[in-house]
Amino acid sequence: MRQLQVSAPNRFRRLEWWGLLYARVSLGTAFLSAIASRFGLWQGEPGLGQFAGFIKRTAELNWFVPMTVIPLIAWTATAAETLLGLLLIAGVWLRWVSLASAILLALFGTTMAIADGIKSPMDYSVFSASGAAVLLALWALRHHQEQTIVGE
Repeated sequence: MRQLQVSAPNRFRRLEWWGLLYARVSLGTAFLSAIASRFGLWQGEPGLGQFAGFIKRTAELNWFVPMTVIPLIAWTATAAETLLGLLLIAGVWLRWVSLASAILLALFGTTMAIADGIKSPMDYSVFSASGAAVLLALWALRHHQEQTIVGE
């Protein structure tokens, strides 16, 4: 009995697809996990599960912003993380969603580094996640360009 052999390019495409799915779902669920924690869906150490604690942490990280703006920043970040998390998992508008995720994560990491020192965003792998989102965006851009060229 002869076995069908998958060509190297097809095997690579399949591995690439699984890698992209893994990156999308990992980033998306990380965003949604943070949201779940803010609203008490994860059990854990004191301070988790309270949106008031998140607003306090937002104020600590954004010490240079007037206190009246802090709740808006906290709710905007929460809305952005929810939307980006869901869209990453769904694979919708991947180029733009990945780019927005990379920027949001870079902003989070930079703010954490300024307020807490560089160790904080490094311990939480914020810049690594931002880098993964950049790679997703670049893949989506390349894939879109290839589809455009093929479609002409």
